[in-house]
Amino acid sequence: MTAMKLGMPINYAGDFRETINNLVDYEAVGVERITVPEAYSFDAVSQLGYIAAKTEKMELQTGILPMYSRTPTNLAMTAAGMDYISGGRFVLGIGASGPQVIEGFHGVKYDYPVGRAREHAEICRMVWRRDKTEYQGKRYTLPLDEEHGGSGLGKPLKIINHPIRERIPMLLAAIGPKNTELAAELFEEFQPILFHPEQIDAAFGESLRAGKAKRDPSLGELGIVVQATARISDDPQEITNAKTLVRHHAALYIGGMGARGKNFYNTLAQRYGYVEEAKLIQDLYLDGKKQEAAEAVPDDLVNSMSLIGSRAEVAERADAFRAAGVTCLLASPVASTHKERVADMEVLRGIFG
Repeated sequence: MTAMKLGMPINYAGDFRETINNLVDYEAVGVERITVPEAYSFDAVSQLGYIAAKTEKMELQTGILPMYSRTPTNLAMTAAGMDYISGGRFVLGIGASGPQVIEGFHGVKYDYPVGRAREHAEICRMVWRRDKTEYQGKRYTLPLDEEHGGSGLGKPLKIINHPIRERIPMLLAAIGPKNTELAAELFEEFQPILFHPEQIDAAFGESLRAGKAKRDPSLGELGIVVQATARISDDPQEITNAKTLVRHHAALYIGGMGARGKNFYNTLAQRYGYVEEAKLIQDLYLDGKKQEAAEAVPDDLVNSMSLIGSRAEVAERADAFRAAGVTCLLASPVASTHKERVADMEVLRGIFG
């Protein structure tokens, strides 16, 4: 089976400095990657820069940077800078986000997500190789000439500093068929959300196979990065509490992230086989019945995409993720105390091997 790294997401809510000071404990028990989200909160990059100074070995992943709010060359500069200050520990996670955030928060048109992701990857690698910025794409032209709306004064440049690596690992967050195919073709890693390991073939198999058929062997094997709520306990109440968090998280995405007929996560749940359940969750959530929507999330989905239960039960779920090809599992510990959360991560490290 595929070996799995143990990673961990950082929440951008709460006391950030205290959270980061506690990272030393997680690093000591074997957490190998940390990821910071961005969404429409504080930016992820400044926080990861702080984390780079507080840790020694952990990989540092953006999870994720929306590509519409940064030019490809800005992303390349940011990644090269983060890789430099962390001593080569950076993983550039990017994604399309969605029109609610991109158009609502950034005021940028949400269009051509697949084509833009391809051009972002190609331009980033061009910059890291220190090639001159000469690129003719459908969405980006470097330098921007008069034909494409520029002044004609732009010059092809190359990044001044020498990046530590000319191939900084890139991750694409994706769940749609075309984006998933692109991730398998062009990126080092693929990160889906609400991941059900037993349904990977039904949801992503065709796209992954199509992308891998075009994959450059120099990229190596495609890594799969997923996130799962973690709580290792024999206490029924602790288990129920953890699963309740998963239910509300799933209901938010399946029910509330988007409009009727335009919700990527609802479509994903349907590809998993929960067709009627997905419709019910969305109807309830959009009608303001969030508690009922959470209760409508199927038990099988909650159990399958989580690491919750006794040590034996969690080990069984870990095997399912591993069998699905997951190479890095970002476990989100939800125990009530820091000591318990660190203990759960240490147990997971032992289970992962």
